[in-house]
Amino acid sequence: MAGTEKRPVLVVTEADDVTADMVITELNRRSVPVVRFNPADIGDGLTVSARYGSRPARAAGRLLTTSRAARLDDVRAVYWRRPTWPDFPQLSADDARFAAAQTRYGLGGVLHALEGPLWVNHPLRNAEADYKPHQLARAQRLGLTVPATLITNDPDEAGEFVADHPAVIYKTLRSTPYQRDGVPVVSWAEQVTADEIDDRIRAVPHLFQVRVDKVCDVRVLIVGRQVFAVRIESGLLDWRRDYSALTYSAFILPASLEAALLAFLDAFGLVSGSFDLAVDCAGTYWLLELNPNGQWGWLEESTGLPMAAAFADLLTQGETR
Repeated sequence: MAGTEKRPVLVVTEADDVTADMVITELNRRSVPVVRFNPADIGDGLTVSARYGSRPARAAGRLLTTSRAARLDDVRAVYWRRPTWPDFPQLSADDARFAAAQTRYGLGGVLHALEGPLWVNHPLRNAEADYKPHQLARAQRLGLTVPATLITNDPDEAGEFVADHPAVIYKTLRSTPYQRDGVPVVSWAEQVTADEIDDRIRAVPHLFQVRVDKVCDVRVLIVGRQVFAVRIESGLLDWRRDYSALTYSAFILPASLEAALLAFLDAFGLVSGSFDLAVDCAGTYWLLELNPNGQWGWLEESTGLPMAAAFADLLTQGETR
């Protein structure tokens, strides 16, 4: 195995990822080798090989891009950012479906099997933490304050929930890009009224949540054991609607809340994550959700907090918490 100083970091992400670029720049400053690739490059742009079932027990293998190479047993860390998988548009629908499955379970399986490197974060851990009902239940067990929430496809339950509270919002259970009549549609958190509840709700589960009478929002990024908290002032129900209306300031979380958020990540086996919180006029912090792989680059640019350096530090160490 190569010396620690020569062991590469794999950065798995799409071609245009400014956030990944920021981390790679920091790794370059530390002279840490980086092999960046996207699963969609499989074929001429990406080659992978791995062997199993013979000594030594650790799988031998390698990964090649058009410009870099890595021995899989030498990888010190994997930064799983925003990869995209190939859809093989040149093939027939059935062939494309087959090829996509072979790539996801072949390349994905080889990568998932890597146990030596630090994962930030392992995609299977990301996937588990991506279920909002699971997040809310676990947060409640850890003593975090969660707004009253109903997930249902029963219009009677939904109507009763909306009627029982002064203000209720609807949020998607997962952000999913789609188009309506050829126009991209973005789903924001929206306040919902009783007269909007009808039998259409039966089609799929919906998430309804009591609206927090907030004075500000807080985005918390955790990287390893480093915690970065940013207060977001907007006056908007969903601050993502208008980034030009936002102002930011860095601050320190209460120690008990910081400990609870770290325990939350530990419970999911994550080493990094972005939390969205709302603060009400009484100073109560309400947990809204966790994004296990959220964006943070614009927050570093706005506040000067050394977030990219924290990721580079963690990936360079290649150690679990």
